[in-house]
Amino acid sequence: MKTFLLPIVLLLTGCCATAQTTYDEIATSPDKAAGLYYLYPVTKSVNTKVPKGYTPFYISHYGRHGSRYLVGEEQYADPLALFIDAEKAGVLTEKGKEVKRRLENICLDAAERSGELTPLGVEQHKGIARRMYEAFPEVFKGRPSISAKSSIRMRCALSMAAFCEALKEKDPGLEISKESALRYMKYISVSTPQAKEYAPEGARRSAEFESEIVQPERLMSVLFTDPGFTESRRRSSAWLMLNLFRIAVDAPNTPCPERLDDLFTPEERYKLWQYYNYHYYNEMSNPTSARGAVLENGRPLLANILESADAAIARGDNGADLRFGHDSTIVPLLGLLKVEGCYGSTDDPHKLHEVYADFKISPMAANLQIIFFRNKKGEVIAKLMLNEREVSLPVKTDIAPFYRWDDLRAYISDILAEKD
Repeated sequence: MKTFLLPIVLLLTGCCATAQTTYDEIATSPDKAAGLYYLYPVTKSVNTKVPKGYTPFYISHYGRHGSRYLVGEEQYADPLALFIDAEKAGVLTEKGKEVKRRLENICLDAAERSGELTPLGVEQHKGIARRMYEAFPEVFKGRPSISAKSSIRMRCALSMAAFCEALKEKDPGLEISKESALRYMKYISVSTPQAKEYAPEGARRSAEFESEIVQPERLMSVLFTDPGFTESRRRSSAWLMLNLFRIAVDAPNTPCPERLDDLFTPEERYKLWQYYNYHYYNEMSNPTSARGAVLENGRPLLANILESADAAIARGDNGADLRFGHDSTIVPLLGLLKVEGCYGSTDDPHKLHEVYADFKISPMAANLQIIFFRNKKGEVIAKLMLNEREVSLPVKTDIAPFYRWDDLRAYISDILAEKD
């Protein structure tokens, strides 16, 4: 394998500084505890001045769907059913009765919308598209070749539609091919044999951490006059606490005004974030014991990115490849590429916050954009933007945050050539 590594001290320092997440950070910004349900953080992007003589001509993009409802009607219905049973049994406190009322309103809003894109999710993708067009207008001049493909999940197809609609609002003359088909799932949303093999081990580790860190006793005493009521209905108190937290953190993604944030203390909020951060880390990222198996889910997408970039460069025209999928693909892609802050590796759940934070990597509508530039000599350079912010790779460059395409292409090719 060719050597493209930056000095190791600089690399590790940058990685840890990006990922370190303290109790104080989440206490100050409680919304960050939402993790993968965190609202897309819209901030003004800083675009470093392009080296002289280079003009943007192509964008390779992958975007997670925007804000959505929880996936699975039972994630709403089962907690509510428990509260209904508790009310019938006469064991709800006044606070418990209030929470039941709020849950009823939340469930009413979410009914038959499981996993669907919300209006906020539409606006997130429209905003990202507008800012992309405004930042790199040259890409869309003339008759650019623009292809958009999405996962077969409706939330992804609607995210694609919103994104493309916003581009056409900027330039009604743009022609964009849009497709959502099973054939594209081979790289847009994949679960590889390697990742599937690790899944039971990851689930076991997550369950062990849950038993250590989730402490539901205080909350149960607030909601029920009989704190052991949940167990009498064959539901653990930890299960209820985790489900209420998941409903709470997803609520800002929906149009429903009801909230459950007040149920959790700052300490509980941080610990629950730690649990979910570790849970999804095992499912999507780079736990040491997985030996890269989970990251394999990003390999087909990375191969498509390379193939599509080669084709775009060979055509010589302007254009973009837009892809719309899921966190379960963008997270392993970022880890496979070793994007700063996205590939920390540990099996110690108590230390994960030092190297990895889900809300910094894949909030709702998370996106990776690789922007390509060329000069009159036909030389190509590129830069990466995660959630519209410039990010670095362990690739040697003297024009950071830009990389010469020959170097970046060799780096990607080496990743794709690696064997288990």
